[in-house]
Amino acid sequence: MFTLPKKVTIIEVGPRDGLQNEKKFVPTEVKKQFISKLKRAGIKEMELTSFVSPKWVPQMGDAADIVADCLDDETRNIVLAPNRKGINRVYSTNCKAVAVFVGVSNSFNVKNINKSTLDSLNELRPLILELKEKKYFVRACISTAFYCPYEGKIDETDTLNLCREFVTAGVDELSVADTIGMAAPTEAYSLFSKLKAEFNQTLLTAHFHDTRKLGLANILASLQAGIDRFDTSAGGLGGCPFAPGASGNTATEDVVYMLERMGVATGIDLNKLMAAIDAVRPHLSRQIESGFFNLYQTGIPIRE
Repeated sequence: MFTLPKKVTIIEVGPRDGLQNEKKFVPTEVKKQFISKLKRAGIKEMELTSFVSPKWVPQMGDAADIVADCLDDETRNIVLAPNRKGINRVYSTNCKAVAVFVGVSNSFNVKNINKSTLDSLNELRPLILELKEKKYFVRACISTAFYCPYEGKIDETDTLNLCREFVTAGVDELSVADTIGMAAPTEAYSLFSKLKAEFNQTLLTAHFHDTRKLGLANILASLQAGIDRFDTSAGGLGGCPFAPGASGNTATEDVVYMLERMGVATGIDLNKLMAAIDAVRPHLSRQIESGFFNLYQTGIPIRE
C-alpha cells in the first residue's frame, strides 16, 4: 500500500475553467455568489476568471468586474492571462496571482491562441520574469500534456521539456492537464512520478478532465506518484472551446468525498460546497453529472 498524504490542496477552477464553455452567459452577480460560496466551503486557492478576448470567450467578458469584487486576503485568487494584453489588464487590478498557459501540442496551441507552442513560450518568458520581479505568483498551465484532439498521444518527453522551460523561466507552479480526458492511470502515474522527481521545488498540480470517467482513478494514481495538489471544478463543470470532445473537470465534490473517505484532509465542507453548486446550477446549460451531487440531491444519507 502506498503512503497517503495527510492533506491535499484543492484548486477550484469552476468559476474560470468550469464556466468558460457555458453556452449561455451566466450573470455576473451569480458568478460572484458562486465564488463567495466556494470560499465559504473552505476553498483556499481558486481560478476566478480570465482576461481573454470576449470575442473568443464571451463568458469571461466580465473579468474586471469579477476581480474587483472577489479578492480577499485568505484565498490565492488566480486570474488567467494568456499574453501581454491580458497581463496589462491584471496590472490594473489588485490581483497578485496570474496563470499563463501553453499547449504541449503545437496544433492545439495554434487553434487556441493562433500561435505555435514555441512562439507562445518565447512570448511568455519575459512576461514571467516581469511578473516575478513585481512579486506575482505565477502558475503555468500545461495543456494537452497527455493527448491532443488533433495530434493524438503526446510524447511524455515533450511534456517534460515544456515543463522544464517554464521552471527555468521562474514559475511557482505547474498545472499539468489531461485536457481531453484520455489519460490512463498508468500514464498519469508515469508522468507525475517523473515531474515529482525532477521538479520537487516547484508546486505540482494535476488537472484531469473526466471525459471518460477516469478522473478519480487518475487522481489516485497521481497521489501514488506523490502529488498533493489537484485542480477540480465544483459540479464537474468545464470543457474547452478549442478541444472538441473535452467534458468537464473532475468534480470537486467527488474528489473531496473520495479523499476524506481515505483519511486525507481537504479542509472543504461538502454541505457548503453543495450550496455553491446550487447557486449557479439554475443558470447552466448543462446538467450536473457528479456522482456525489446527484446522490446528495436525492436526500439519501451519505455515510461518513
